[in-house]
Amino acid sequence: MTEFLNKRALITGAARGIGAAIALDLAERGADIAFTYVSSTEVAAELVRKIKAKGRRAFAIKADSADAGDVKRSVDEAATLLGGLDILVNNAGVLFMGLVEEMQLEHIDKILAVNIRAVVLASQAAIPHLKEGGRIVTIGSCLAERVAFQQVAVYSMSKSALLSFTRGLSRELGPRGITVNLIHPGPTETDMSPPDAPGAEAMRAQIALGRYGTDKDVAAAVAFIASPAARHITGTGLNVDGGMNA
Repeated sequence: MTEFLNKRALITGAARGIGAAIALDLAERGADIAFTYVSSTEVAAELVRKIKAKGRRAFAIKADSADAGDVKRSVDEAATLLGGLDILVNNAGVLFMGLVEEMQLEHIDKILAVNIRAVVLASQAAIPHLKEGGRIVTIGSCLAERVAFQQVAVYSMSKSALLSFTRGLSRELGPRGITVNLIHPGPTETDMSPPDAPGAEAMRAQIALGRYGTDKDVAAAVAFIASPAARHITGTGLNVDGGMNA
């Protein structure tokens, strides 16, 4: 698989989980990778090692997506280290669950800063580096359009905001040949979302396929949307949720 040979990709929040799977998948397909992380220095270093073992360049950039200055700096640093930028994957995200009447202000602010503002700022910073054929892919959520249970109202709002942003930005960048799209994962098996966690059985009951997805499922969808095969797809979202929102 060499469809991304010598392409340069930045994935935010990618030290582990879905972000790491995206980084490894794009590297396997030929891309050089930069990714951001907040505090998991050893985990980030291991991901760099794995990417380099695939014969690709890899750079770990310490940056907090909740910090506006860090977001812009990390994009510019990635473009410098990679010698340009072809793909931005806005993967960093946070989830704090709770009833709206009980949610703490710090949690609301963090959700808005990471899930919305960071996506806007990273995209804004990436645009000058992207040429025709460039890609902006953002990790949304199946909860963006259908809130299937309680205690995720604020989180769902943050993900639904990305729908309008993606559509609007696709209009702005379309004339330059740059596509902008969303990937909407459903329940996905990661360290932070194990399939045997409390409530997981009830969650599975809502999924048409009856099982959690994997980080590789999401990574494969990102690879498709970022590939030349998806050159006529922009301003939309792809559900990778096992039919949860069917």
